[in-house]
Amino acid sequence: MRLPGNMQQMMKQAQQMQERLQQEIAQIRVEASAGGGMVTVKLDGQKNCVGVTIDPEVAGDVEMLQDMVMAAFNEATKKVDEEAKEKMGGLLGGLGLPPGLF
Repeated sequence: MRLPGNMQQMMKQAQQMQERLQQEIAQIRVEASAGGGMVTVKLDGQKNCVGVTIDPEVAGDVEMLQDMVMAAFNEATKKVDEEAKEKMGGLLGGLGLPPGLF
């Protein structure tokens, strides 16, 4: 099925924007801490953990350490979601789509 010229151009533009968005999301790096900075987790834009820092003081209390790692990781995933949403909003805003569509 062949689309009218204007529609083809819009589809091509949408595909380019999607590729650009994926590249920008891949560049996201976030960091979140728990326990007053005793545990820090770093994530990339795909929510892959790229680093964990643990203060040696907390290493002896396994339950507290587990809670802090989980809290830091959860906060970092929220930050990735927020940054990705911002980037998506900025790119999609140029399309003139109705608000709230994405």
